[in-house]
Amino acid sequence: MRVAVLATGGKDSTLALYRVMRRGYEVKCLVSMIPQREDSWMFHYPNMRLMDLFAEAVGLPLVKGETSGVKEVEVEDLKRLVARLDVEGLVCGAIASAYQKTRVEQICKQLNLECVFPLWQEDQRKILEEILDLKFEVIITGVYAYGFSKEWLGRKIDVGAVKALIELNKRFGVSLVGEGGEYESLVLDAPFFRKKLKIVEAEKLWKGQSGYLLIRKVKLEDKTR
Repeated sequence: MRVAVLATGGKDSTLALYRVMRRGYEVKCLVSMIPQREDSWMFHYPNMRLMDLFAEAVGLPLVKGETSGVKEVEVEDLKRLVARLDVEGLVCGAIASAYQKTRVEQICKQLNLECVFPLWQEDQRKILEEILDLKFEVIITGVYAYGFSKEWLGRKIDVGAVKALIELNKRFGVSLVGEGGEYESLVLDAPFFRKKLKIVEAEKLWKGQSGYLLIRKVKLEDKTR
C-alpha cells in the first residue's frame, strides 16, 4: 500500500515510519505541517524548519505546508495538503492522544484513505525501550510540564533519561512519551537513516516553567558503515 507518513522529526513519528517500512508499506513521502504559532493543537512547533534536512537524512521526499495553528482550522489545512498526494493511506505516530487520532481519522474518511496507527495504545515504557534497543539517537527539544528543568533541553534519551521520565511520571503524572505535550523530541540518527543530523549551534530558550532548544545551525554527516 502506498502511504504518506505524518512526520515531525520526533521519536514517535520516526518510529511509526520505521515500522511501516519494515512491514513493507511503500512510503511515498513524509508530510509535515509548519504552524505559525507555538500553541498548535496538532503539530510540533520548535525546529520544524529542520524537516527538509531530516527528510534528506532519511532519504524520502518531503511534502510540507503552513498552517495558522488555530484549533480545527489546522486540520483542514492538513486535509488540503494530503488531498494532493497520490497515496492510499496515511500513517500517524499517535500513541495515546484521542484528539490527534480522531482528527487524522476524520481526514482519512473524507479523502477515502486508510488510517495507519502503528503505535496506538502501546505501553509507553516499552516504546521508549524499543527506541533505545533500535539505537535511535534522540534528544529533547522542548519541555512544557511541571517537573522538567532547563537541563532537559538537548538531553539525549538514554537509559538514564528514561529512568528520570519514569520518576516524573510517578511524581507529576508526566506522560512517558510526552503525548500530552509535556515534551518534544528530535531524532538525529537511526539505523535506517542514510545520513545523520549534526547540531552545530543551538540555544536554550527558557521562560517560566517551560522552554525549547532553538537549533540555529545543523548539518548532515555521512554515516560510517
